[in-house]
Amino acid sequence: MNRIIQMGLVTSLGAISSLCMAGEALTGEVKRQPLNWHAIIMFLAFVAFTLGITWWAAQRTKSAKDFYTAGGSITGFQNGLAIAGDYMSAASFLGISAMVFEKGYDGLIYSIGFLVGWPIILFLVAERLRNLGKYTFADVASYRLQQTPVRMLAATGTLVVVALYLIAQMVGAGKLIQLLFGMNYTSAVVLVGILMVLYVMFGGMLATTWVQIIKAVILLSGATFMAFMVMSQVGFSPEKMFATAVDVHDKKAAIMSPGQLVSNPIDAVSLGLALMFGTAGLPHILMRFFTVKDAKEARKSVFFATGFIGYFYILTFIIGFGAIMLVSTNPEFKDAAGKLIGGNNMAAIHLAKAVGGDLFLGFISAVAFATILAVVAGLTLSGASAVSHDLYANVFAKGQHDEAKELRVSKYATLVLGALAIVLGIAFEKQNIAFMVGLAFSIAASSNFPVLFLSMFWKGLTTRGAVVGGFIGLSSAVLLIVLGPTVWVDVLKNPAAIFPYKNPAIFSMTLAFVTTWLVSIMDRSQQAQREQSAFLPQFVRSMTGIGAEAASRH
Repeated sequence: MNRIIQMGLVTSLGAISSLCMAGEALTGEVKRQPLNWHAIIMFLAFVAFTLGITWWAAQRTKSAKDFYTAGGSITGFQNGLAIAGDYMSAASFLGISAMVFEKGYDGLIYSIGFLVGWPIILFLVAERLRNLGKYTFADVASYRLQQTPVRMLAATGTLVVVALYLIAQMVGAGKLIQLLFGMNYTSAVVLVGILMVLYVMFGGMLATTWVQIIKAVILLSGATFMAFMVMSQVGFSPEKMFATAVDVHDKKAAIMSPGQLVSNPIDAVSLGLALMFGTAGLPHILMRFFTVKDAKEARKSVFFATGFIGYFYILTFIIGFGAIMLVSTNPEFKDAAGKLIGGNNMAAIHLAKAVGGDLFLGFISAVAFATILAVVAGLTLSGASAVSHDLYANVFAKGQHDEAKELRVSKYATLVLGALAIVLGIAFEKQNIAFMVGLAFSIAASSNFPVLFLSMFWKGLTTRGAVVGGFIGLSSAVLLIVLGPTVWVDVLKNPAAIFPYKNPAIFSMTLAFVTTWLVSIMDRSQQAQREQSAFLPQFVRSMTGIGAEAASRH
């Protein structure tokens, strides 16, 4: 079997790149495997069930509010599960467990980094976002600023993040399915694209939400069973698990020491900033807070999501060490060269077979595929909303539009995004696209988050400052990624990088904040003064919610 190239976590932007989808870093040729009928049957059952939900949701999706936010009918608990389903990707499952399998203790730094982002959302973003917004985070960013330039900035940031994510997801889907299901790469990409369009185009946010909830439940159930079986092997003693893993690992005690993955302090801090603040700037995550009826339910959403996600990352840590114990010592999972079949990314998949046999292996394989569908559905809906609500309704039509036409535009946008995702997924099949998700997080942290944060908390923000600072953050993140080791050396094959660091967020995010502040305080126009004087009414509404419900009904 041809060995799949390993995930370039250290050499290609750390774990940010892995956390959208494990398969996104699977590059090169993949030899198709024998058909796994357990996985195929379970996956078909999942697809049939979720298509049934889409049909049910389509009967209830009549208005723009239904399409964008499920009519605000989702409870805090349901939304928490859906957020977890949107956030817990195949790479959170396969990628982090692979990092722990290879590097040990240091795999935990990425789990913690992503978890720390959620209290930021809970205390700084969720309540104010729900009180100020309607459908997208651009509603909040442009609340007291000029609509056209700010919405164009927000829509640009959203579409860039969505495009980068979707390319990574589609390529990852093809590679992962090719390995696990024995399916042709192009067929896999087309299948994911078609299902993605069906979920979003007909079921809108309601169908997307329930797909994400179901995916979260089965992923948490499967990971819980795996962790339970691993712990049962060591008498439920973490100490014994770690000791056994140290005994059998090639690096011995080194796997319990920090510094295996991120040794440069600037890269470490920059990675942490991208993990935390990038999460708070992801448009498809922020959009979920408009699906609940009020700010109280938005807070509940983050509370439950944080619990589910934190629990899940603990499980991936146990799964990684379990793979060291049960997979690395079993020749059944090794190729002729003594390497893990399929690369380290398949450590959790092999562990599934080790603890549950072929049936459970099929279940986990189907779960890995299901995670892709849940994430791409959320991304597509976010991108379609940026086109129809931010660009068409508020920029081109300037708020004077028919809601039915806006809904049609959103469905056309969904169809176009789906077709584009399929084409790009096929076109990028043999490319190293591991940097794309890292770039998406950097853009979210450097462009979306600063504008959103300052619009809610700083009276002095002006339209000019937001637009200039946002575009500076976006362009600097892209430029520094291209000039850094991730692209300049690993992709373009130059001997040395112009920019020495793999993670640019500490520079691009700082540049965005400073530029926004500087341009805003230098703006003495009458428009800027009006925007600053409108801060107090915005702040009162953001804190109390007075007027939020009336606005959401229109």
